[in-house]
Amino acid sequence: MTSFSETLKSATWGEHESAEGESYLSELMGGRLNEREYGEMVAQHYFAYVALDGVSRRLSEHPVAGRFVFPELYREEALERDLAKIYGPGWRDRIAPSKATRTLVARIEQVADWPGGYIAHHYTRYLGDLSGGQFIRMELQKIYGYQPGGGVDFYLFDQVRSLPRFKEEYRSRLDALEPDEREQQRIIREVKLAYQLNTEVLAELLHVVRAPA
Repeated sequence: MTSFSETLKSATWGEHESAEGESYLSELMGGRLNEREYGEMVAQHYFAYVALDGVSRRLSEHPVAGRFVFPELYREEALERDLAKIYGPGWRDRIAPSKATRTLVARIEQVADWPGGYIAHHYTRYLGDLSGGQFIRMELQKIYGYQPGGGVDFYLFDQVRSLPRFKEEYRSRLDALEPDEREQQRIIREVKLAYQLNTEVLAELLHVVRAPA
């Protein structure tokens, strides 16, 4: 019998690949964006993770959602260091959520009272950060010369001792949910939506960085 984590991964793989193939990331990984243009993505991550980690804190005692609350993953402080490195001490006055980011944040807040919805957005973001995000970090360090302490701290999970073991435990917790068929499909739809909303954030960023000066 296929586990829920395997079913979820298989059912959403197309959306996952579409998000990874977004042109903004291609431009970024190709070294064709300057530091401030990279900072545009960091800024949008900041607003998204303030929302996602805020929901996590509120759900820490929930009997179901609480099993997917990991304080060692919280990204707000790391993103603040990255933004200070990129934009300087006045970074808060230089960033704003894009329309696509506001839509993503609104959806994260909207499903906060449904454990499956919270888990869907947490899974979409954090499993990606812990996997492909590590390759992105290494490339960004080569391109911009960042070192730990600001610039790519978003991708550094120093409080997680072993990323492979952590991801294995995460998938075990997904499997332990044992949702019925209706709930499975509802969570799968939400993960697909989460990928779509995150991809739209990157698409909007590409428009921004390609706009005439």
